[in-house]
Amino acid sequence: MKLAELGEFGLIERIRQADVTSVARVGIGDDCAAVEVPAGELLLTSSDLLLEGVHFRTDWTDYYSLGCKAVAVNVSDVAAMGGTPQAIFLGLAAPPDTPVLGLDKLFAGIREEAGRYGAELLGGDTCRSAGGLTLAITVQGHVPLKELVQRSGAQAGDRLWVSGSLGDSALALSCLQRGEQPSPEVAVRHHRPQARVALGRALAERGLVRAMIDISDGLLADLGHIRRASGVGAEIEVTHIPLSKAMRCHVAECPDALELVLRGGEDYELLFCVPPERGGEVGQLAEQLGVQLTEIGSMCSEPGLKVKGLESTGLVLGAVGYDHFSREP
Repeated sequence: MKLAELGEFGLIERIRQADVTSVARVGIGDDCAAVEVPAGELLLTSSDLLLEGVHFRTDWTDYYSLGCKAVAVNVSDVAAMGGTPQAIFLGLAAPPDTPVLGLDKLFAGIREEAGRYGAELLGGDTCRSAGGLTLAITVQGHVPLKELVQRSGAQAGDRLWVSGSLGDSALALSCLQRGEQPSPEVAVRHHRPQARVALGRALAERGLVRAMIDISDGLLADLGHIRRASGVGAEIEVTHIPLSKAMRCHVAECPDALELVLRGGEDYELLFCVPPERGGEVGQLAEQLGVQLTEIGSMCSEPGLKVKGLESTGLVLGAVGYDHFSREP
């Protein structure tokens, strides 16, 4: 069955029947969702667009994975501010010939990924698209007032840490663009990224970080956001950046692949600034959560960014991150 046969209100009813609300006073079906925010906490709100042909291709990914990714990349923003996600809203534009079973899988991915982080789909809007799918996701969460983490708190002397490993998502995308199939361990990082909610919350709750951001535009670009917001410079050591086994092998064969690590984007790992005397606590937290956390550099008073360790690779860096309006996607 195609979407044209089901109709807009049939689609909405199909979505509503599949959802059971526990976090909201009012969920799907009324003019607004109504959600309580805990006393003494701030409401966090973030939104992202996912456009077919720009952010995804349906011949590269399946509907379920697309739904999961749409949630994870938004929830990652809440994690970067130390918050807890609570509500998801979806604006969906779809062509009339979209298969309904595909949309069922899309919404299943959205619901299940939201549930992974303790959030729920509570509303949105639908309309006809002249061509291609468009998903506009909004996430709301909350964070205690005194535990809010921003990009602007970094100080000279802070140590720069990152979670997980970098570059795999960009490596998967580069394979797909060349008509090749990425290895499963690399592909999953592109199609099914995970938001570091537990880590972001733990860092904020313990007061271990002065500034934090999720890596969506690329390591250098997002570090640049912290530098400019905080009015400080930074130094990173390329050899300290954590890489997966697949990426290490790729870099060994092609040193230029380091560019994917430095500016590829869509890692959705957390990049954060820690007072130097609290590095030991970060190491302990890594063990407690079972998350790889790596110190890759430091913040400094001198403006700008120094990238150490590139000399032996011969790599010359171009632009430092993805910009939708400066080049063709």
